[in-house]
Amino acid sequence: MKTFNYHVPKNVKEASKLASTSSAFLAGGMTSVPSMKLGLATYKDIIDIKHIKKLSGIKVSGKTVTIGATTKHAEVANSRDVKKAIPSLTKLAGGIGDAQVRNRGTVGGSIANNDPSACYPSACMALNAIIHTNNRKIEASKFFKGMFETALKKGELIEAVEFQIPVKSNYQKHPNPASRYAIVGVYLAKHKKEVNVAVTGAKSSVYIDKDLSKALSSSFSSSAIDGMKLDSSEMNSDIHASGDFRASLVVTYAKKAVEAC
Repeated sequence: MKTFNYHVPKNVKEASKLASTSSAFLAGGMTSVPSMKLGLATYKDIIDIKHIKKLSGIKVSGKTVTIGATTKHAEVANSRDVKKAIPSLTKLAGGIGDAQVRNRGTVGGSIANNDPSACYPSACMALNAIIHTNNRKIEASKFFKGMFETALKKGELIEAVEFQIPVKSNYQKHPNPASRYAIVGVYLAKHKKEVNVAVTGAKSSVYIDKDLSKALSSSFSSSAIDGMKLDSSEMNSDIHASGDFRASLVVTYAKKAVEAC
């Protein structure tokens, strides 16, 4: 690991001022620290934001659940308020990695990293989330740009994520047995006027499957998508699963999500 300058800002404004093209924000460090140790990433400055109180906490209103960026996965998984409002979100958080990851990893870190197999981005997409930064509010549909790529700009910091409370929802994941990352994960959310089927692990970035969403918006039943075949040409293909298998898994887990609602 190469040397770097370590900063502990007192507030978001100070943290933003310290940011540059050769810096990284650190909260849980579940991705950044291993990347630095392996020499996959180097930074001149590490900006530790986990002590900024404004960035942590959970607030539930009548229509939304807002979670601070440095709130840990375990806190979401064990929150009675979140479980009552969006039980699928606590299920998702409780299935991330292992106990060590859940007690260190953060919501904001997961979203900012935008790993193609991460779970939280699918929740953001399915639940019509609004990502609050220190500069603006970004709709989830415009936030995730591609593999490890988001709409965040230099010095921009996620402060909180605001999730819309659905009528019904469920998250189903086919996990990698070692890492618990999603080989395919399907987050289904039924809202008053639409059904969103968000998929992670299948392509280079999280996405809404329009065909599944349209079919389930017309008829919210697993039979509505029974036998549906998805285009696998853009699906990931690796040692864990082929593109065709991932396409099949998306439909299978979408059906499971409907049936579990």
